[in-house]
Amino acid sequence: MSDRSDETDGSNGTDTDSRAEQVRYDQARYVEDGQYEPLLSEKDLTRVEIGAVGDGTDDGNSGDGDDGSPLPDHLTRDSLELPELSEPELARHYTRLSQMIYGIDSGPYPLGSCTMKYNPKFTEDVAALPKAAVHPDRSERSLQGTLELLYRLQDYLGRIGGMDAVTLQPPAGAAGEFVGIRVAAAYHEHNGEDHRDEVIVPESAHGTNFATAALGGYDVVSLPSDDEGRVDLEALEAALSEQTAALMLTNPNTLGLFERDIEQIAEMVHDVGGLLYYDGANLNALLGRARPGDMGFDVMHYNVHKTFATPHGGGGPGAGPVGVVDELAPFLPAPRVREGDETKSGEPTYELFDPEHTIGHVHGYQGNWLVLVKTFAYIARLGDAGLSDASAKAVLNANYLASQIEYDIPYEPFHHEFVASAGDQDAADVAKRMLDYGVHPPTTKWPEIVSEALMTEPTEVESKGTLDRLAAAFNAVAAEDDETIEAAPGRTTARRIDQTSAARNPRLSWHAIGNTDDE
Repeated sequence: MSDRSDETDGSNGTDTDSRAEQVRYDQARYVEDGQYEPLLSEKDLTRVEIGAVGDGTDDGNSGDGDDGSPLPDHLTRDSLELPELSEPELARHYTRLSQMIYGIDSGPYPLGSCTMKYNPKFTEDVAALPKAAVHPDRSERSLQGTLELLYRLQDYLGRIGGMDAVTLQPPAGAAGEFVGIRVAAAYHEHNGEDHRDEVIVPESAHGTNFATAALGGYDVVSLPSDDEGRVDLEALEAALSEQTAALMLTNPNTLGLFERDIEQIAEMVHDVGGLLYYDGANLNALLGRARPGDMGFDVMHYNVHKTFATPHGGGGPGAGPVGVVDELAPFLPAPRVREGDETKSGEPTYELFDPEHTIGHVHGYQGNWLVLVKTFAYIARLGDAGLSDASAKAVLNANYLASQIEYDIPYEPFHHEFVASAGDQDAADVAKRMLDYGVHPPTTKWPEIVSEALMTEPTEVESKGTLDRLAAAFNAVAAEDDETIEAAPGRTTARRIDQTSAARNPRLSWHAIGNTDDE
């Protein structure tokens, strides 16, 4: 490299030699003993030295393809101009971007069945405590506080659901479903009943129920609803047989209706040797008031993001604990936590153990630890009275909101959620138009038992004022003509997108960008 230490770039006064050395340092990988291995070639560094980088002369599309980059030429460039922004400009730019994203911190998020509960910030504070940063490979002796929390959470969830034993391992609700079905399969296999190869699923059930049963190796038997939107007992009787492994059921169901015949349903399933599975999606309606175990359910999963205010996974950490009755406890994943011998001072100790006929590990350690910490904190802070109050307000809010909107609601009385019909309007268009009124729309087009369904669940956290604003958005759209709602949204950053193509042909890599011949 030539000596140019006294030369400067006339555009900004930067010493080009110093700039090259800085780039050499920045683009280096540490090897050992203070030595660095350059990541840029001498050719690249020469470009920097003579001012080719950042001089604004390149069009950004002249990649020569011989610099070892795995990217195609049209995605590389020889120069880069960085914007010179003040702090206020930068802060406002990212604030503006954040305001384009709607979330539960922005306003009501009434997605029916998804239960988009507000996540209280104190649980984040608890999870961020230094003592919560626990390595799972530490010895049991040094993990006693952690194991105690997990043990107490198992107990909390067991008592809330009326279950005798709980595993905390599954990392999501869907994973919990799969674990529950695998536990049921292991139970039947252990009893020499491998012939049970059918799982019955109501037509209004969550799509994951059908997928879980099929993924678990079962044939899926779809169960129709009766005229009131509940389980058709005659259809259930016809579907039950010696081949029945389980009936997967949500109570209240996806219409928000409580299955009044649940005890009879449980008896019918048990009479043929099947198990009753509880999808915990709607447990938010029952907290402190009714328990699946008392209704006759044998196995259930808990959606802690829906019921206990932990964040939705969103592709990241989640949790879907599974509870079972005593008969199924030996088949739960390993390990679980139990009380050990007391110390000399009488203090309890906790230890990990493998259930006798365990289906094995389904996730590392005891599941996603910090999500479980948030679950524990939420339950412990609310207590029995708080959980009961949450379910009461969830039901109250849903019924109040329903009383204020103009759309027809064909099935009632409902609990924490309801399904309205958009009537002659297209439910998807209604949802898009509601965005223009500054609120998030409900779930649309499902369950299919309601034509042009608008499935709505405001949760317990929304105030009367918020519900009134949400109802005003519903009613404003209900009064509009088709031309208006078909053109919506008009006030959002993104307008009409091809949702079908986006879902069926996702672009998950730069390989999908531009001309594939350049790859």
